[in-house]
Amino acid sequence: MLYLKLIWVFFQIGLLSFGGGYAVLPMIDRLIVQELGWMTPQQFIDVLTISEMTPGPIAINAATFVGNQLLGVPGGIVATLGIVLPSMIIVILLAYIFFKFQEVNLVQDVVASMSPAVVALIASAGLTIILTAFFGTTTFPVVLSDFNVISFIIFVISLGLIRKYEINPIRIIIGSGIAGFIIFSFIV
Repeated sequence: MLYLKLIWVFFQIGLLSFGGGYAVLPMIDRLIVQELGWMTPQQFIDVLTISEMTPGPIAINAATFVGNQLLGVPGGIVATLGIVLPSMIIVILLAYIFFKFQEVNLVQDVVASMSPAVVALIASAGLTIILTAFFGTTTFPVVLSDFNVISFIIFVISLGLIRKYEINPIRIIIGSGIAGFIIFSFIV
């Protein structure tokens, strides 16, 4: 029965979440963490971290890891199928329609007008991750005394290295993991 619920939840996520990988994260958080309680906010952030470190789209990786955590390898397969199936169907239909009518100005205008909404979805996902990483919550208001200074410092250094030196994300993730291990194991 849990397999059916798992595929249904991720089918809904795949069907109703538009905008790509990071845009789907708020919906996964709302359903998996807040509504169903299948994971804690920290477990969800851990899943996102692992999903970002592994090759492939983050939403699919996250679904695979959530399913695997709940029901093992079969759960990972079921969750992955659930999140991918709606996209496959929709993309095939939209590709047919778009390529048939791509020269129509209205179609071009509609596609261009979607960009700001996609940016908002990505920003919302980023805010959720920031709130959890720095304050241990996914919602407002935040408690300033819960602010994690060490996580913020690792974030600022990582962001600076990525933006200024264009360091490979894998190196940043490994380096921050080592730094976190040292800091949290031996200093804090």
